Amino acid sequence: MAITFYDLCGRDAKRFSPYGWRTRMALAHKGLDYDLELVKFTEKDKLAFSGQKLVPVIVDGDRTVNDSWAIAEYLEDSYPDRPSLFGSPEGRGMAKAINGFVNTTIQPLLAPLIIADILEHVDPADLGYFDESRRQRFGRPLAEVQADRDAKVDGFRKSLEPYRIVVKDRAFVGGDGPTYADYVLFGTLQWARCTSAYGLVTADDPIHSWFERLLDLHDGLGRSEPAA
Repeated sequence: MAITFYDLCGRDAKRFSPYGWRTRMALAHKGLDYDLELVKFTEKDKLAFSGQKLVPVIVDGDRTVNDSWAIAEYLEDSYPDRPSLFGSPEGRGMAKAINGFVNTTIQPLLAPLIIADILEHVDPADLGYFDESRRQRFGRPLAEVQADRDAKVDGFRKSLEPYRIVVKDRAFVGGDGPTYADYVLFGTLQWARCTSAYGLVTADDPIHSWFERLLDLHDGLGRSEPAA
């Protein structure tokens, strides 16, 4: 029985969830086929069976797993004969620390830089929900949140330094090959690539070259989703 993968989609079935992309890359890394179920922001009823309202979710036989990190661990433990997502037990710990760092530090700095641009890629049926829910989160209209991004982008770029000092002299965080430690930040930057044309990193930044390598992985899976 194939895995079923529930992922967020926007206008024209565009998939831009940062967490969905982490799972998408993890499944490709493991070489696992799946049936795709697309879920819009206002279609949370589709996820009721999982006991919560957020994507990504996978169903594998009688197992239902939500949360991108939990999914990565499940795939690693359930398919040990496939390429490892972590490389080693030590690598799993490193990836978990990086996952937390990206979630709590990098992604919150990125969101205000692109949040209004995302509106252009949300399905029309979801626009009211997305605008109101994010307005409540940020405490002001999204256009105002994003208006001073030129003054904030340097702070975001500085937050990438822990990744930058690693990938400036190696292809991937773990060395010659990618691991989940790469997919975590990739998912966040892919979220931006798919929804905003704003220049987050400069062409001479090692992060730029690293991201281009990630876009080419798994037969160009990252590039298969059009950039904004």
